[in-house]
Amino acid sequence: MNLPLLTQPSCVEEVGTWCHTVWTWTGNHWMAMYSDLLIAKPLNILVILLVAFIIRYFVHRTITRITRGGGGKTPKLLQPMKERRADTLTAELLSERRKQRARTIGSVLKSVATFVIFGLAVMYVLQVLNIPLGPVLASAGVLGVAVSFGAQNLVRDFLSGMFMMVEDQYGVGDVVDLGEAIGTVEAVGLRVTTLRDLNGTVWYVRNGEILRVGNSSQGFAVAVVDFPISHNSDVQKAIEVATQVATEATSRDPLAKDVLEAPEMLGVDSITADTITLRLTTKVRPGQQWAVQRRLRAEIKQAYDDEDIKPPYPFGRPVPPTSPAQ
Repeated sequence: MNLPLLTQPSCVEEVGTWCHTVWTWTGNHWMAMYSDLLIAKPLNILVILLVAFIIRYFVHRTITRITRGGGGKTPKLLQPMKERRADTLTAELLSERRKQRARTIGSVLKSVATFVIFGLAVMYVLQVLNIPLGPVLASAGVLGVAVSFGAQNLVRDFLSGMFMMVEDQYGVGDVVDLGEAIGTVEAVGLRVTTLRDLNGTVWYVRNGEILRVGNSSQGFAVAVVDFPISHNSDVQKAIEVATQVATEATSRDPLAKDVLEAPEMLGVDSITADTITLRLTTKVRPGQQWAVQRRLRAEIKQAYDDEDIKPPYPFGRPVPPTSPAQ
């Protein structure tokens, strides 16, 4: 009994097609029949994804280039934009602030670009698979309405993040207090802001949950130095010594590069039963207030020891005398 021979598929007659090529190479009836599904469509999908990744790479590279602003120049992204500023800011501080804001906006632009590029790539892939986009888009619209009720928080996070950047509330590198988390901003995304606190813990804060922002790095910061003295000390002398030491310390390295204005002695800030507290302040570069405070405290403490200005109860709290036994 002779088995019937398989005839060649009709698509073989179409020269230049994958069917004709596979039949010529292999002579396999099944592979030639399904060559479009096994070879052509996967290759088309692979090319689409490859092109999407290449476009994404160059778009991200372009965004990085226009937000970098190297050589002391203003980032191109912010040249037509205005930022919050104070009259006391120097050109260097303004340049740093522009760079921070450019990096923040750049991170969001990269997220948006990735979403758009891969969204278009998915649509092209559906076309390759002969899936009609009309019903898909219609179904997506209906699904979007249904999902929107459950995605209200996501929309709120996105809108809050956009308004924060437009209003320049904070940027990458700023030290901020967001209520539940305090730290340095490492990234600002479409949905969350990433902070790292002093202990190294990374906090992910949803933009829609941020009700208030305390920014310690916007414009300038103020270093506040309080130092207590005893009631027996000469207050005027303590003020003069502290003012002189602070002025000299902030006029030389390493504090000179961080201090924007000469220290201001505010005088007696509080009086308690135990101490008299003096307060001194000075404007410093954003984020440098803690280092300046620590250095000034050390300098003033050493000067007070040299001038014999006593701290409260230097040898421990005195014990009140007891009444004689009756």
